[in-house]
Order: sequence, then structure tokens, then C-alpha cells
Amino acid sequence: MQDLYNYLQEYYDIDADLCKLARDAEDKAKPEFEQIEATAKINQARVLSAFRQTGIADYHLRDGNGYGYGDPGREGLEEVYALTFRTEAALVRAQIISGTHAISLALASILKPGDVLLSATGTPYDTLAKIIGVSNGKGRSLRGEGIIYKEASLSAEGRLDYEKIREMLTEKPSAVFIQRSRGYSWRQALSIQEINDLVCLIKEYDSNIICFVDNCYGEFVEEQEPTDVGVDLMAGSLIKNPGGGLAPSGGYLVGKEDLVAQAADRLIAPGLGQNMGTNLGLGPLFYQGFFMSPHTVAEALKGALFAAYLFTTLGFETSPAPGSPRSDIVQAIKLNHAEGVKAFCRGIQKASPVDSRAIPVASSLPGYQDKVIMAGGTFVQGSSIELTADAPMRPPYIVYLQGGLSYAHAIIGILQGVQELKNEGLLPC
Repeated sequence: MQDLYNYLQEYYDIDADLCKLARDAEDKAKPEFEQIEATAKINQARVLSAFRQTGIADYHLRDGNGYGYGDPGREGLEEVYALTFRTEAALVRAQIISGTHAISLALASILKPGDVLLSATGTPYDTLAKIIGVSNGKGRSLRGEGIIYKEASLSAEGRLDYEKIREMLTEKPSAVFIQRSRGYSWRQALSIQEINDLVCLIKEYDSNIICFVDNCYGEFVEEQEPTDVGVDLMAGSLIKNPGGGLAPSGGYLVGKEDLVAQAADRLIAPGLGQNMGTNLGLGPLFYQGFFMSPHTVAEALKGALFAAYLFTTLGFETSPAPGSPRSDIVQAIKLNHAEGVKAFCRGIQKASPVDSRAIPVASSLPGYQDKVIMAGGTFVQGSSIELTADAPMRPPYIVYLQGGLSYAHAIIGILQGVQELKNEGLLPC
């Protein structure tokens, strides 16, 4: 019986020596694969329990139309999310088009002119910087609308600086922003334990401060979620982890009932947000994608771990490094050269099911400071629970790999990327 690596040598022109390194990487990663799979089983049971408690039935899979008053599909889905994330309420809508949109919606609904917003995780991800008005407080940003922004920079090691955060709490913030994932930065994602410690610090200072988490890329990576450890409001995207690769759009917010209601009213209209709206026929995909998401996240995590072992063997620096704890699905690889980033992204694109003949090119994108290269022939445009790689074109030329609906596809894509690096003479060893 032919195995995958023999097949890749014959039909994908992957060098035999790279296939041998890949076999070794898989062998080294197996103990961690077991832990990933164990976590997925717990999270699958958690999601299934929410479906059962809600009593999801066939009629929930039929979205309403028009105003969507009393839409059981919408109401059931939001109850499933609230139960899974153990919160008082949830807002899950097709009209929220991205994680950035969900985060912007949350911040705009909980803050008013004169309020102080404190980022406890340093400068936010590029697209959020413009929404907040980090570098320019003019225009339609939070700062432009009178909200005061402060940030506690991370430590030299890229970790939370608790002393600095404690000091900045004296600025009397109304809300503290916590970005769980790394964004385009060389730091570890925040673990649930770190988020717990941070929330305890904030609430001990003032229990009225709203703790808000950007949970993009983090759902179902650990057995708990930020809302299990005292977070008041949390947001994410359905074309990342919780959509399971099936949701074609959408975003969510979960948390305290009054905060979710404020966000719903800002999305729809005051007094109507939680009582109106339909998911326009996407409900069945939202339900099924959420049910599948613990398994899909585990596949993506296995791919990221495989990449960490393989690239470390090849002489590249990776974050997380092999054997390190993981709290999101993102694998950062320091390629040290612009041509290396381009080559790896070409390989990921070549191994994509959609647009495999396209060649990724770095370009200016709305919301980003530098030109960005993005590789990913995905069934859903921009989906990063599907296998994708992207990088801002700036030193030290770090590529961010994430997603993979199946572990096998992750292996193929990663090896195709490494083969492109080898073809260009860009492997250190």
C-alpha cells in the first residue's frame, strides 16, 4: 500500500529527503497529537451538550425571512453559543462579516465619549489599530469619537506586563481590551490561565471594568474559553474556528446579557437587535460548522504542530516552538528573507483546492500598515480555518500559517511550501 509521502514524491515532486524529514517531524509530534485529540473530544462533548440542552430540532435549521421576528433558527443558534461558552447571552449573525467587525461592534457598543479603553496586550492587530485610532485619533475611529485610548506594552519577552497594567488601571478604564492571539507579532497567544490571572487583577482593582477578549483563532484550542474565567464580553469570526470551515460568513459576541444586548441594538436598531434578523438561509451551515469546529480546530492544530517540528529541524525559528503550549491555531515561522516568504506562500497556494494556479503577490490592503502577502485558495474567501499563510512584508519576514480542514491537507501544503523554499535555495540546511 502506497503511503502519503511516496505519493507526494511521485505526483507532487516533493524531494525524498524532505519527505524523510516530514516523517520524522510527525513521529516527534505524536505525543502532542494525542493531547490535541483529547482536548477535541472534551470540546466536542461540550458543544453536543449545548445542542441537546437547547433541544435543536429540524425546524431550527430553517431560517425565517423578512424581519425575522421569533425566528427559532436564530434564537436556537444563539442559545447553543451561550451554553457552549457558558455566558448569559450570545449574538450570532450573518450580518457580522468578520472578526474585526465583531470586535469593532463590541467596542463601539460598550464605550461612550470620555470613556477610557485600555489595551492590556500592547498595540492591537493592524486592522484594529485604525478602528481604535491608535496612531491617528481623527476620523471615524473610537478616539475620533471622544474615547480615550491607552495601552500597556508587552514585556521584552512578549508577555503580559502585570505591573504596567496595574499601574495603568489608575487611569480608570471603562473597558480593558485583551487580544488572545498573536496578531502579526512574535509572541505567544494568551493561555486561559494567563487570561484568568489578568481578569482577577482587573476585577480586584475595580469589578465594574469590562473585560473584553478578541478570541479570534482561539476557540476550542483549550478545554476552557475566556468566558469560563470571568471575561465579560468576547467576540470572534465564523470564518475562523467556530464556523468549522462550513460557515460562509458571520461573526459572534457572547457574554453578559446587557452587554450583548447593547451590541445587538447597535448592529440592528435600539430595542430591536435581539428580536429581529434572520441568517438568510445560512443557519444550517452555522449549526453544522459549530458542531464540527472542535474536530476542525484539532486538525488545524496538528498541522501547525507538524510545521513547528519540520521548520525547527530545517533550522528556522518557530513560535510556538515544538513542545510549547498552544492557545491559538497560528504557527509563526521566521523565514528571515522576503523571497522566503514569497516562496512559502507560493507553495501553500499551489496545494490549495481553489485557485491553485494563482501566484500570491504582496499588495496594499485596507487596514494594514505594510504590504501583505496572502496565500489561500479557500472555499470561503478569507477563511483562515482553511489552510492559509500570510505575512506583512517587513523584517524579520515572519510568515503566519493557520488552518487546515484536514491534517493531510496541512502536510501537503506545508511540504509544498518547503519544496518551494528548497527550489529557491533558501533552506538553511
